[in-house]
Amino acid sequence: MREINATVLENCAIAPEIYSLTFALEQPVRVRPGQFAMVGVDGFPLRRPIAICKAEGERVTLCYRLRGEGTRRLASRYSRGEKISVLLPLGNGFSVAEKEKRVALVGGGVGIFPLISVLREYAEQKEIYAYMGFRSRGDVCLQYELQRAKELTVATDDGSSGFCGTAVQAFMENVERVRPDVVLACGPTPMLRALKSAAAGRDFPVYASLEERMGCGVGACLVCVCALSDGSRARVCKDGPVFDLGEVIL
Repeated sequence: MREINATVLENCAIAPEIYSLTFALEQPVRVRPGQFAMVGVDGFPLRRPIAICKAEGERVTLCYRLRGEGTRRLASRYSRGEKISVLLPLGNGFSVAEKEKRVALVGGGVGIFPLISVLREYAEQKEIYAYMGFRSRGDVCLQYELQRAKELTVATDDGSSGFCGTAVQAFMENVERVRPDVVLACGPTPMLRALKSAAAGRDFPVYASLEERMGCGVGACLVCVCALSDGSRARVCKDGPVFDLGEVIL
């Protein structure tokens, strides 16, 4: 983990309310799939946690949704050439074991972005089946990245593109055919709750990256604590953000 004064290369809208921020580091940083960054925004004391979508040498790309004043300032204030303070890489990300040959990805909303990092890492080594959910056709983005999967299913809530329904529903309709060795997921809590229920009793593990509010990003402030089924509590930023979904109380 390092605090870096990076240079913005691009900060642009890629879908309604969704922005892609690419910046250059002074030297490459090794980033594992599913890790995140804490991004400083002028005028705000707390950094914004954003999943790392891709890291290519000195170039790092984060994708984020406009949710409040901080992310709107991030979108409007930082253009090409601006300096931006980032803390990265943070958290424990996704990993796929050697024996896990068939991998299913289930993502929803901004949860698709950390899963793109999984695709970029493992697409040439594994059979990856991706199920990605969006609100409607106009929200579908970065499809060229998602097509790294052996098989991609786009799901939209209104049926305007691809499967009509959620990513979880699309996955469960295909689960017997795909027979994954492991499932990796990221998305809003209702999506993860539905996936946990649907996958209960199946013979594959599900690992999910949790979306939580964070203060420090390094485990000191305890803002992002979540409850585990054994009665203990964990820090999403430090102990996660990736957890065995069966061990998390949602």
